[in-house]
This record gives sequence, C-alpha cells and structure tokens, in this order.
Amino acid sequence: MRESSIRHRRMWLLSASVLCAAGTWLYASRVLIPYQIRDSAAHDIPRGNLSDLYTRWLGARELLLHGRDPYSPELTREIQVGFYGRPLPPEGPGGRNYQQGFYYPVYVAFLLAPTIDLPFGMVRKGFFWALLGLTVVTIPLWLRVLRWPLPLWGQAALVLFTIGSVPVMLGLKLEQMTLLVIPLLAAAMVLLVLDHQVPAGILLALATIKPQLVWLVLLWLTIWTLADWRRRYRWAASFVCSMAILCAASEWYLPHWILRFWQAVREYHSYTGEMSAMDMLIGVPWSRALELVASALMMALCWRERRQPANSEAFVFTLSLVLAITMLVVPSYGPYNQVLLIPALLVLVRQRRMMWRRSAASRFLLVVTASLLFWPWIASTVLAGLSYILPKEAVERAWAVPFWTALLIPPGVAAMMLVLARQRTLAACGDGTS
Repeated sequence: MRESSIRHRRMWLLSASVLCAAGTWLYASRVLIPYQIRDSAAHDIPRGNLSDLYTRWLGARELLLHGRDPYSPELTREIQVGFYGRPLPPEGPGGRNYQQGFYYPVYVAFLLAPTIDLPFGMVRKGFFWALLGLTVVTIPLWLRVLRWPLPLWGQAALVLFTIGSVPVMLGLKLEQMTLLVIPLLAAAMVLLVLDHQVPAGILLALATIKPQLVWLVLLWLTIWTLADWRRRYRWAASFVCSMAILCAASEWYLPHWILRFWQAVREYHSYTGEMSAMDMLIGVPWSRALELVASALMMALCWRERRQPANSEAFVFTLSLVLAITMLVVPSYGPYNQVLLIPALLVLVRQRRMMWRRSAASRFLLVVTASLLFWPWIASTVLAGLSYILPKEAVERAWAVPFWTALLIPPGVAAMMLVLARQRTLAACGDGTS
C-alpha cells in the first residue's frame, strides 16, 4: 500500500513539474514576448538583441583586445546600438532601464575572455545552454549543502520546477549573469561543507562579479570564520588572495577602474531609479525600518550560530536565511534574482510538516507563502492554454498576471524563514531545559 502511495505521489509530482515548466515557457513564447514586441512597436521603443550578456561581452572584448575603457560614454553608446538596435538619447521613450552600459567589475571580462574572438550570435547561444546546464546542476548542489538525500525522481521534479519558474525563464531569456553567480555560490558552499576551503574561497571571489548578491553571505562567513579562525582561515585567505589577483589584473588593464566602476554604478541607479523589493512594495521609510528589523534578526542568528561547523544543519539554515534576507535588501530588484531563494525554499519544503503542526499562525503563513509561489506557475499555464483558444490580443492584455505576486515572494519567504528560526530557537531551549 505504501509503495503504491509513493508511486502515485511520484507520478503526480513529476507530471505537475512538467506541466508547470511547459506552461511557463509557452507563456513566454506565446504571450509575454509577442506583447513586448507589439508594445515596443506601438511606443517606438527599439529592440536589438536585448541580451544582458551583450553589454558585458562587448565591454570585455573592447577592453581585452583594444584597451578601451568599458565604462566610457563612447563604448556605452556602442553597447546601446547592439542592445537596442540604435543609439539612444539620454532621455527618451521607454522609461526605467532605458540606458545600457557595462556596470560590472572589470574582472568579469576575464570570465568572458574565451568568447571575445567569437561572433556574438554563437556566444549567446552557447551561454544560454551553459546557464541552463548550470541551473540544472544547482539543485543537486544545494541538496548536497542541505544534506537532503532526495531520490532521483524528486530531484528531477525540483529541476523541472526550477527551470520552469518565471525567474529562471527570465534569467535565461535575458542571459542574466545572476544565473552564473548562483551556481558559483552553490559550488563554493558544497566545497566549504566538505572542508575544501581553498577552492571555496576562489569560487566566492569569482561570485563577486555581482557583489550585491553575495556581500551578506560574505559578512556571515566572516563572522563564522572569526569564531574559529585556526580551523577556518583557509577559505578567507584564499578569497582575499583571489580578490587581490583579480583586482590587480583589472588595475593592469584599466588603471583606477574601481572609481570608474563606482561612478558607473551611481549613474545606473540615477537613471533606472531601481530600488529594493521592500521599497517597491511599501515605500520609504517603512521599507527601511522593516529591512533593518529583518537584518537585525538575521545578524542575531548569525552571531548565535557562529561556532557551528560548516556541515551542520544550523550553518546551512543560517546561510539560507542570509540569502533570503539578501533578496529583501538588494538595491536593484529583478525577478531573476529570486533564484537566491532556492536554498530557503528547499529548507521550507523539508520542514513543512513540522511547521504545519506548530500553530495556526504557522499554517496560515505557510499557505499564504505557498500561494504566492505557485501563482506564477498557475497564471502562466492558464495564459499559455488560453493563447490557443482566445484572440492573441485578448490574452496578451493579461501578460502581467503571472507577475502579480513577484514583489510579495521575497518578503513572504524571508518571513517564513524568520518564523522557522524562532521556532528552532524555542525548540532548542525546550530541549536544553528538559
């Protein structure tokens, strides 16, 4: 009887994951992209290659082959020609995110160096498949970090849910570097858990090509390392040496690049007006207050668990919480950055039964968070199905429906993790006094 139940659950889960993945990608090709093309034509917004990779690739090519400054206004205009199909005025139709530029640390060019002699069409195709493969590998890596020995069918379902999610779909369509940073981070954490500290430090240094995504993780690891320096210093030494090499090589190719990079980042934020998920959701100053409270609770947990070994459940839980809080405070919100939430979501899925039994409040929060998470899959699949039945214009008008919960997912997941952290603390206190 139990074997039949497991087989039934396996078939149901795999079927649901296939349906969700197919629904999301059909929604992208039949609803989202056709709407964007029609809207761009109606508002005279140019469309070129629209690849986030292109801005980094062209900057890397011009720097390494011709010694040009990738942050210069001249190269920025060349980037815009490829990205949009024509150069842009400082202000024009299209609103936020209208301009494009390099906006990354110079050493991202070293990662792209093997591709700079190739045509960009070939590079972007290869990069798409590389990002897809890395995203697939990320799931077993995080499961290894969590020490969760899921059967292969469970891992396959998680992979399908992941590559069929709206954040990953957007990241792949845009060829976003976030989908390179997260596998680097996951691989570094696996190596740290296995006590291979030197290669872990090297991968963490490479992950700083998007520093806003990893700085809180580095802060947590610094606190953790200082608590037992003699046993944990090797990853820190490896990280510092790797960063020194990257920065020195960057300085060799482009003197004073840090000041240029900082100025480029300031310009980027000035014209995009980008803000954190909490700023967009409730606005300043209340968003700042909630971010401060969440960060303080996170820091309290980091301090309490600083002596835990890397292969402990407490260390991994703290890491997952830190990544969830990162999604609240990162200053440039993008749905594709929600890939950072994967470890926290895996923790919540694994602990769902325990949380369900805790209290009515836990059950309510669990249901709300699950609803927020499943909404994009449900809405995308429904719209994809309707695209075969209703007129295209009617379906395209509902293109934004799958994104209705996008801003609510990061605070929902972070809140669940903070609740679970509190419950774990109470459980530990109860065990200590019993």
